[in-house]
Amino acid sequence: MSDVLGLADPLDDELVCSGKGCRAVATWGLLWNNPKIHTPQRRKVWLACDDHREHLETFLGARDFLRATVPVSDLEQRTAP
Repeated sequence: MSDVLGLADPLDDELVCSGKGCRAVATWGLLWNNPKIHTPQRRKVWLACDDHREHLETFLGARDFLRATVPVSDLEQRTAP
């Protein structure tokens, strides 16, 4: 998997759920792409807490964008250059 989060300092930056208005700590990474505009290997990431995981998976899945759901600990974090 390639660098997907791009955090300057992953130890200081708290990963927050992508659910609208949610400020909970993210525990899941939803890897997705839009095949109409992204290359097949490109992955974008939405972060999800336990409460919003299913909703966000359903949203992406209905559009055939969802590629995988992984624990946040499995995501690679990019450090600042």
